[in-house]
Order: sequence, then C-alpha cells, then structure tokens
Amino acid sequence: MVAGFVAVFAAIVYKINTYEADPSETAFAATLSVGPEADVLQATLSEGMLLVLVREGSGTALLRFDPKSGKQLGRTDFVAR
Repeated sequence: MVAGFVAVFAAIVYKINTYEADPSETAFAATLSVGPEADVLQATLSEGMLLVLVREGSGTALLRFDPKSGKQLGRTDFVAR
C-alpha cells in the first residue's frame, strides 16, 4: 500500500515537472513586421520567444519576437565567410 502511494505521488511530481503549455493556448500578436521583401522560411516558439527565419534577397536572418506584443526583440543576420 505504501508503494502504491509512492508511485502515485511520483507520477504527480513527474507530470508537474514535465508540463509544457500547449502553444495553441498561448496568446499571439495579430501581426508581425518582418520587412517588405522578406520571405518567411520557418517560425517556432522557443523559451517564450517567437523565432522567425526569413530570407531577404540573397541573405537570411533570424528574427526574435515577443509573441504576445509582436515587438521585435532582436535580429541575427547570417553571412558567409
């Protein structure tokens, strides 16, 4: 009986520690400004930021947005060396 209680509490603790919010329940901004010549290649939600990979002409950039407000937090341009 004690082992049963331990198993139940272990399962509850495991579920609490591995819970991740469903992205469909997250509030998102209605629009994002990525630039007039940008083609969106990929978008993903990671650690509270919306990451958007875009191609602008011959260059590629990673844009970081706050998903709730739509404000751009940063930009990383990829360059060949």
